[in-house]
Amino acid sequence: MRTWFITGGTPGGFGMAYANAALKSGDNVVLTARRPRLLEDWAACHGDRVLVHSLDVTDASQVHEAVRAAEERFGGIDVLVNNAGRGWYGSVEGAPDSEVRASFELNFFSVAQMLRAVLPGMRERGDGWIINMSSVAGLRSTPGFGYYSAAKYAIEGLTEALRHEVAPFGIKVLAVEPGAFRTHAYASFADEAVSETVDAYLPLIRSVRSSMIEQDGRQPGDPERGVRAVVDAMNSATPPRRIVLGAGGYAAVQEQVADMAAELSAFEAASLSADFPQGS
Repeated sequence: MRTWFITGGTPGGFGMAYANAALKSGDNVVLTARRPRLLEDWAACHGDRVLVHSLDVTDASQVHEAVRAAEERFGGIDVLVNNAGRGWYGSVEGAPDSEVRASFELNFFSVAQMLRAVLPGMRERGDGWIINMSSVAGLRSTPGFGYYSAAKYAIEGLTEALRHEVAPFGIKVLAVEPGAFRTHAYASFADEAVSETVDAYLPLIRSVRSSMIEQDGRQPGDPERGVRAVVDAMNSATPPRRIVLGAGGYAAVQEQVADMAAELSAFEAASLSADFPQGS
């Protein structure tokens, strides 16, 4: 029996889908959220196999307190799912600085904080799984999401290095890159005013906002099916380093990889010419 520690436990999202999958497998679950009262009815159905804990992942003291509570309750954390996050939109030039910094605090620095809190126990036991929820945006950026993509690109780089660093301790690491999934990720956009500070980009940013609102509740991705794909990947004989979720996301990443390979090849001579001459 394993214990899963999952951040971002919003009902209807990936966090809840991971929790349900873990419970179905007979495991214990620590599910965290900024508003844990929304999880009370769900938790009541699962008795002492579930611990719901209040957690703002951007608060280091809360992170360490939640990890301590999980270890005291279940003896250790076997699977960490870094799922908490939020999308921000705005132009690179005109996104408010406060929102840029808030995005990185939530989407990147909180992940690093969770890793530092959980890894000591995993290293001591010589086993564990880290699941970092990235995004297709971490592999391919789009206009209006430059800073969100930058945070997810940072998650990709962090995850790649982490994978090699913790492998000697028996810890496995997986990056998960969902496309558009039917969670509540876009639900708040309709209630939020556009905060773009450069008027020249307002038509673009308003278009991005309208598109997100229109897609809300109609995204093709199913969180439950997505999580099943992740769990199957974890249980495979040779787990992947990353997994893209959703047909749209798969197509976008496939196009991005093909474009990168073609451009790399087209400028091969320029790349190779940059070294000192052989023997110098």
